[in-house]
Amino acid sequence: MKLYGFWRSLATYRVKVALALKGLAAEEVSIDLLKGRQHDKDYVAVNPQAVVPALVLDEGGPPLFQSLAILEYLEETQPRPPLLPKDPRGRARVRGLALIAAADGHPLVVPRIRTYMEKELKLDEPTRNRWLAHWTLKALEAIEVHLKGEKETGRFCHGDSPTLADICLAGQVIGAVGYFKCDVSGVPTCMRIYEECMKIDAFSKPHPLKQPGAAAH
Repeated sequence: MKLYGFWRSLATYRVKVALALKGLAAEEVSIDLLKGRQHDKDYVAVNPQAVVPALVLDEGGPPLFQSLAILEYLEETQPRPPLLPKDPRGRARVRGLALIAAADGHPLVVPRIRTYMEKELKLDEPTRNRWLAHWTLKALEAIEVHLKGEKETGRFCHGDSPTLADICLAGQVIGAVGYFKCDVSGVPTCMRIYEECMKIDAFSKPHPLKQPGAAAH
């Protein structure tokens, strides 16, 4: 497999964690978002949306795109260890928690949004940073309400084993703490589960700020 991504990309991080949890290896191809390489003709031919990640399978065919769709594919084709509960209600809960981060929170802070705010809306950096921190934390606050109030929460978001929800939560916390310097004191359950995730190599080794590219920025 070949994974097109970028060290700073939280969506790429999700896929790298899932691959690691499943014991799968993928050749990594860096698409430098900070230099706008996602808009290069060669990469647009891989992913017309010009975003990362994209996963090319060994058997060929069109690349897989969108991190949650890739995670679902990995779960369906490599079901061990499971990243979704067995029961339909539990699966819906895990998917819902994952989507708060990956579909509601994260899309508001990605490079194309920041670029639009800068170039089209002419917003200064402090104003942009307030936007990024606000929406990143709002997603965590919503997840926190579920985690602290629902009996299904265990060592992890749903029970005592990592699921898709934990993968997405970990990425959201990395954005909040590592990128946007949010005050996360109001989301203690999220932070407790994040710390549990970071005890697992599959979560901690792909951490964006531990990657070689991070040292240069």
